[in-house]
Amino acid sequence: MKRLKGSGMIVAVQGTSLLKVVLAFIFFLISVFTFSGLMTSLKPEYRIASSSINQAANNINGELLYRLMSWENHQLLQVLPKKEDSFNLSSLVFELSTNISLDDPRSFLGRELPGFDLFDGKILVAGEGTNYTNMPMESPPPIEVLKAEQEAALQNTEDIEGTENDGNTVTPPNTTGGKEVVYVYFSHNRESYLPYLEGVTDPDRAYHSKVNVTRIGDRLKEGLESQGVGTTVDKSDVMGTLNKKGLGFGYAYQESRSVVETAMAGNRDLRYIIDIHRDSRRKKDTTVTIDGKAYAKLAFVIGGNNQNYEKNLKLATELHELLEKNYKGMSRGIIENKGPGMNGVYNQDLSGNALLVEFGGVDNTFEELYRSADALADVFSEFYWQADQVDAQANN
Repeated sequence: MKRLKGSGMIVAVQGTSLLKVVLAFIFFLISVFTFSGLMTSLKPEYRIASSSINQAANNINGELLYRLMSWENHQLLQVLPKKEDSFNLSSLVFELSTNISLDDPRSFLGRELPGFDLFDGKILVAGEGTNYTNMPMESPPPIEVLKAEQEAALQNTEDIEGTENDGNTVTPPNTTGGKEVVYVYFSHNRESYLPYLEGVTDPDRAYHSKVNVTRIGDRLKEGLESQGVGTTVDKSDVMGTLNKKGLGFGYAYQESRSVVETAMAGNRDLRYIIDIHRDSRRKKDTTVTIDGKAYAKLAFVIGGNNQNYEKNLKLATELHELLEKNYKGMSRGIIENKGPGMNGVYNQDLSGNALLVEFGGVDNTFEELYRSADALADVFSEFYWQADQVDAQANN
């Protein structure tokens, strides 16, 4: 207790009360740091996620922070790019608080319609005819299809075996000398095509254990090796493994990751990694006619949350441009996927030379798919030998 001079006021300080306040504050700090540590140490798939907070955070970048700080120091504006429109704080607050962007109509429906986040991808490079209404999309199979409880009978299989490679058999001027430098695998290895599944018309059921995207890998390998580029095709039954482990479709990349890591550890010559998929879009969006012949269109997908994003994008861009040059209209472009509802990595963090390629859609035939595999082999080998020549000159 303490008496203040010049007044009759007495201030009483209870030691125990002050101690309680200090201890409560210390306990609060410990709780905050402990909770934060636990949340950040969890694996990504076990963390609590909020699509709203994630989207809001994506709107906050370096340029925004510079503009906010420029209200106090106008010199900071000199390092920012000149824009015709001025910074609008009210629009920013509106977007952060509602997650609605007036420039993107998808944001009006994104949280209201189940599954609408499948369309949250971003077109980095648009191919001919590609827009936000026909972007590549994955459509998980029904549970009975995933478990192979209901597998369709096959039809039109003579079309698969009867399509011969039109490439020549001339010895290539360059070879990798027996080294396998390209690795092809399939995270969704049972993705199939409706023309070969008897009685199946639902795109969600276009899956089969025998006739599927793995056949495209064989054709791509044949085309690449005819150009001297050593290639290996891994047909590990990833979806069969999911079935045995009782895991859902969303764990496919987790299972295929171990397959890729094993391959990389066993072969140090591997330089390029290609994951082949099939899109769920219909034929009008996935087919193009070039010189009177039908080709299945290709789409490159980049995971926006992986550490090799820039390198992966550079590789996909160069291949897209070569396709545009030699097979105009065959590339649907380059799509970025990330954030809630998306994998965002696709094992592309394992290599700066990783690709995910969508070959056609559910309605394409192997005649069309094989032509596209030959076309990709053609431009990829051109790219590979140019890059190899550059590397050789750099090392001299």
